[in-house]
Amino acid sequence: MVRRTLAAGAPRRIILVKSIWLLWLTAAWLSAQPPRIGGIEFYGLHRLSAQHLQNALHLHAGGPLPASKGDLEERLEKITGVVRAQVEAVCCDGGKTVLFIGIEEKGAPHVAFHTPPAGDAALPQEIADSYEKYLEAVRDAARHGSTAEDLTQGHSLMADMNAREMQERFVEFAQNNVPLLRKVLRESSDDEQRAMAATIIGYAPKKAEVINDLEYAMQDSNESVRANALRALNAIAVLARLQPNLAIRVSPTWFVELLNSIDLSDRTRATTALVSLTDQNAAEALSQIRSRALDSVIEMARWNDLPRALPAFILTGRIAGLDEEKIQAAWTSGDRRAVIDEALHPGRKKKPA
Repeated sequence: MVRRTLAAGAPRRIILVKSIWLLWLTAAWLSAQPPRIGGIEFYGLHRLSAQHLQNALHLHAGGPLPASKGDLEERLEKITGVVRAQVEAVCCDGGKTVLFIGIEEKGAPHVAFHTPPAGDAALPQEIADSYEKYLEAVRDAARHGSTAEDLTQGHSLMADMNAREMQERFVEFAQNNVPLLRKVLRESSDDEQRAMAATIIGYAPKKAEVINDLEYAMQDSNESVRANALRALNAIAVLARLQPNLAIRVSPTWFVELLNSIDLSDRTRATTALVSLTDQNAAEALSQIRSRALDSVIEMARWNDLPRALPAFILTGRIAGLDEEKIQAAWTSGDRRAVIDEALHPGRKKKPA
C-alpha cells in the first residue's frame, strides 16, 4: 500500500498569507514579543543575487518579521529587474519562521495561467456541504496527527474515518457527474467551486478520462484550484505506476511548468509530485526538468529549510544520474554541492583536491 502524509490542512483552500501575517502580528502585540525571522529563502533568481535583495530590504535572519507582506512585495517590485514578487512566511519549523521570497525577473521563465472564467456553473449544495465537512475533517485529522492517506486506487482515501466518509461520497458523485464537474472547472467564476470540482473529479472511476481536465485545472488562475488538481493528478500517477496494465499515462509537463511559478506552494507541491513521477520510467520527466526548470530545482535543493529542500535534492540527484543510495548518502553527509555540480555539469571530471 502506498501511503503518504499531507501537510496540515493540505486539501483545504489555501489560507491567505496576509491573514497569517495578521494573526502573528496580533499575537505579537498581545505578547509584546514580535515574531522573528528564522531564515530567508529566495527563489526565481537568475541575474539578481539574494544578498543584493536582502540588503535592499534590510532583512536578516534573527530580525523582526516585516509588518506588512504587501509593502515588502511593493518594495521588491521597485528593484530594477524585478517584474513581480511574492512573499510568504512559513511557521514554524523548530519554532522559527522562514521567510520565502519569490521573484519573477524580466526575461525569466514565466508560467501563464488561464484567464478566470465568468460563468455561473455550480455544484449541488449537497456536494458543497459534503466538501465543507471534508475540509473540517481534514483539519481535525491534522490537529491529531492523523493525516496518512492511501493513493493506491488513484485517489485519496484518508486513514481518518470522518474524512474518508466524505471522500467515499465523492466517488459516488463523480461517477455520475463528470460532465458537470468539467463544466464547473472551465466555466465557474467562483474559485471555491472550481477548487471543489478539481478535487472531486479525481474520484471519477475512469481515471484516464479526467486527466485532461486535471491538467487544465493545473493551469487555473487560482492557487487552490491548481493545488487540488495537482494532488488529484498525482494520485492517478500512483495508480498508473502500480498498475501499468491500465495503460494510464500522466504527463510530467504541467508539474514541470509549475516549478517556475512564483507561488511557493506550486513549486513545493510540484517538486514532491515529480519525486513520485520519477521513481520509475523517469527519462521523460527528468529530461523536461533539465530543459525547462533545472535552475528552479537546484535553487530549491540549496535551501537551508531542509524539509522543503529534500524533494528538490532528490530530483537533482536523479538528474545527475545517481542511484538512490548515493543521493541518500550525500544528503545525510551534507554534501549537497557535489550532487548539484554533477547535475549542472554531467560527466565533467573533478579537479584534484
